[in-house]
This record gives sequence, C-alpha cells and structure tokens, in this order.
Amino acid sequence: MQNPTSPPPPPPPSSSSFSSTFFNLRDPKPKPTLILLYTFLFLSLLSLTLILYLSHSTIHTHSGPDPFLHPTHAHRLVFDPHKPSPPPPPSVAYLISGSRGDAARILRLLDAVYHPLNVYLLHLDASAPHTERELVAVTVQSNPIFKAAQNVHVVGKPDFSYPKGSSPVSLRLHAASVLLRLSRDWDWFVSLSADAYPLVTQDDLLHILSFLPKDLNFVNHSSYIGWKEARKLKPIIVDPGLYLSEGTEMFYATQKRELPSAYRVFTGSSFSILSRRFMEFCILGEDNLPRILLMYFANTPSSLSNYFPTVLCNSRQFNRTVINKNLLYAVQDSQRNDLRPLNSTDFDDMIQSGAIFGEKFQKDDDPVLDLIDRNLLGRSPRSVVPGGWCLGEPGNNTCLTWGDAKILRPGAGSQRLEKAIVELLANGIFRSRQCIYE
Repeated sequence: MQNPTSPPPPPPPSSSSFSSTFFNLRDPKPKPTLILLYTFLFLSLLSLTLILYLSHSTIHTHSGPDPFLHPTHAHRLVFDPHKPSPPPPPSVAYLISGSRGDAARILRLLDAVYHPLNVYLLHLDASAPHTERELVAVTVQSNPIFKAAQNVHVVGKPDFSYPKGSSPVSLRLHAASVLLRLSRDWDWFVSLSADAYPLVTQDDLLHILSFLPKDLNFVNHSSYIGWKEARKLKPIIVDPGLYLSEGTEMFYATQKRELPSAYRVFTGSSFSILSRRFMEFCILGEDNLPRILLMYFANTPSSLSNYFPTVLCNSRQFNRTVINKNLLYAVQDSQRNDLRPLNSTDFDDMIQSGAIFGEKFQKDDDPVLDLIDRNLLGRSPRSVVPGGWCLGEPGNNTCLTWGDAKILRPGAGSQRLEKAIVELLANGIFRSRQCIYE
C-alpha cells in the first residue's frame, strides 16, 4: 500500500501520447509549441462560433427587399412571339407631405399610390404632434407589404413648410436628396400633398411611363407674369419656416424689388412631375443656376410655383425636356385665388381629363375618394391598390401574397392616360409651348 502523503506515481509510458496534448500542471513553464497549439485551437473555436452566430442571425433578418418581389431571375410569362416584349417599368420617387391632422390622409394616400417598384418618403411637418408622426411610423413598420419591399420611409426630424415662401422648395430639394441616398434607381420625382389622390393605378402609370423618355418634365409654365408681378414676385418676405422652430406669420418687408434681367422668370403651379436627372441637376451642383435662382426666390411669396419652371426654362440642358402640362386635375377658385375642393360632382370631369392625380380633396373619408377607389383604382378599404405583383385571392388580402414587382397589369386608366399623352406629343405641338417668352 502507498503512503498517503507520498506524491502520486508518474503516468505509465503508454499514456504519454495522450497526456502530451495538455499542460503539465507540475511544469511551471509550458513549451512554446504547446502555447501556439492551444492559441490556434482557441481562435478556431471562436471563429466557428462567430460563423454559426452570423449564419443564425441571417436567417431572421433581411438585408434587402423580399426576393419574391424582386427575383434575380424573373419567371417568364407566355407572350405572343410575334409581339415585341414591353420595355421594363420605371420607378417613381414620391414625397407625401402633410401637416397637423393629416396622418390618416397620408396613410390612405400611401395605400392608393403604393407599388413595390417605387420609393416613398412620408413627411409630417413640425406643426403636427409627435403622436401623429409616431402613428405613421408604426403603421408603416407593421405593414407586411411595406416591410417586405422596404421602400417606405418616414422623416423623423421634420421641418416647417409654409404654403408661401421658400420652405416648400427647401422641403422638396431635401426630400429628393434623401430619396437619392436611399435609391438611385428611380426615374421621376413626384411631390404629393395630403389633399391629393390618384386617378389611375400605379400599374397604369408605370406602364405608360415605360414608353416615354426618362428626361421629360411635366410642368405647367408661362413667362406671362401679369398681376403676379406686383403681388408674388416684387414683394420681399422672410419665411419663418427657415429659421424658427414654431409656426408664425410671414414677415413682409416694406421695400420691393425689380424683376431680374439676368434670366427670365417663369411661373406655373406648385405640382409637377420632375425627372431624376433634373433633380440631380438642382441638388448636386453641376451648374450654378439652380443655386442662384434658389437665393433669388428665397424671399418671394410664391417660390414653389416659380422656382422649378424658371430653372428648367433657363437651362439649355433641360429647356427642351419640358411638357407644358402637369397632368393634375384641379379647379381654380377665382374669388379666393386658390384651388376649389373637389367633390363627387367633379368625378366625370376627372375621368375625362386623363389626369394622373386630383387635388384638392377635403378629408380622408370624403365620399368622392371612396368613389375613386371603387370605380378607378379597385382598392378595398385599408389596403393597397392591387396590381400585377399581387397573387392572392380576390378580397382584402389580395396583395399579401406577391410575385414579381415588374409584372404590370394596366387597365382602363392607362388608356385614358395614353390618350392624354398622345394629344400632348402629337405633331410636335408641345414644342411650340416649351418655355416661350410671351
């Protein structure tokens, strides 16, 4: 029997190969080769753990839009071999903006103009309470379609945007720059206020736009100033939306200034459909003209209706791309010098106009909007407008099952829009109405 106080005997020779892979606890100085070996084993184990963790995380997160909406290899449809395949659909970048009390209108308008190919930026100005902005953001995040396509974004730090002054121009230039950072794949920029609504589906619109040159700009414009010279161009104002954190009245100076002679001022409407190339021209600084005009119109009462028409018509690069029609249906109220609210009695005229959008509608539950949804868009309450990418069963959940977003199913709206575009472009008539000095 061994003495309990005596040290244990050395391991038998047969176990030397096994024990050599571990530190000898009785040896205070392990061999350098063993240290390198264990370091390598530790790093290998750490790398394997990290790879498994990242692989597991990738399963639960998406780095891009759902592949069902934008497949790498789109499934082929059966086309008539004797007919040429249609051109690929374009993309539209939308700014949808509103003010206090417009959250529900913005969300309804988003549903009415939604398509997975487009990109959207929602903006509630600084006068809206935080609860409304939070409601818009939560609704967007909880929508499975918006979440799958990842193309709807909400402005978290809003600005004031007054109807007058230069803050509306600032908002649109800022929004376009954000949309360019989010995506460079869009072709046209459209700014919609909360009181606007579409009169054709996005499949109708994208189908017609796919046949047009992507540098066209649809802008109402005229060099005839008339009464606007004294009331909207010569007065000097200071827009508080550019420097105050709270809404306040516009400040008018006592002095007035003469019209510029270095360039010709054009006037138009606040709504337009502008090409991505032109928006890049205004934002990226290829030419100093957009900045010069921005500084001039910063202190005029109606900057938005003058800025883009003046930049377009004074630029040799873009003055031949202008179509003197913005494709918006609106009725002017001559007594109030503002747009008259639209109602159900205007429905037939809206259809006959061939316009893409209508403005202005009074509220989000206006009966005329339900009439447009039912007869023109085929939209069910609280759902997006169905298109060729929707593969679900007819009903409220039609678009919860989706296919390739590039598949379009244009309807009667595309025929109305096509007729309107053909009338604009036929026989080169639009050339005679481009940036003419009157």
